[in-house]
Amino acid sequence: MKIEIGADFPQYFQAAYPEEFELFSHFETAAAIPSVLLAITTWKANEKPNVCFHAWSCFHGDKTAFFAVLGNLYRHTHTFANIEREKCFCINFLPLRYYDNLTDTIRHNEYGADEFITGAFTLANAKTIHAPFIEEAFLTLECRLTQVLDLSGAGITAMVIGQVQHLAVEQQYAQGYRARFGRDGYMLLIPAPQDLLTGAPSQSAIATLNIERFD
Repeated sequence: MKIEIGADFPQYFQAAYPEEFELFSHFETAAAIPSVLLAITTWKANEKPNVCFHAWSCFHGDKTAFFAVLGNLYRHTHTFANIEREKCFCINFLPLRYYDNLTDTIRHNEYGADEFITGAFTLANAKTIHAPFIEEAFLTLECRLTQVLDLSGAGITAMVIGQVQHLAVEQQYAQGYRARFGRDGYMLLIPAPQDLLTGAPSQSAIATLNIERFD
């Protein structure tokens, strides 16, 4: 038997925090689809570096170009304003041991804050765009803004698409699977899975990858 959830908010769903279902669709917690965690880095208008700990993204292209597609970027944020102004951004992938550093940049993200200092990160300058990147990241992507889309039409969030101009990988991550796809590799966000029988909330989780087989 399958449990079915429709477009109308299930009234028995309980929020994990007061604004949860003001920020997210109930489909988010019903599906609980994992996505890779990353840090978007940009310059604020005051030339202070900005860090945005983010998920809800994907990466793909064809032989002519490769794109970073950032979903669910809130329009009221510093990051969105910075990307619109500078027409570019960097994406940084860091291992699990930097999780607390990254969440510090969420709690202390005032306009006047240097968020690299907040997160205890080393700042470096991108080679092809006007954006900072995190030296501690094992993979960085330099992206030029190509499109901003409002999928819902509500003016709340945006899907931001950037074309990758340049990529840098730490040498120890440059061969094989072990470094990039284990505890020292990509982090994934598992959105708090709703109990679909009782509606009870749960905590979000952070995961790393474990290869089960080769294709």
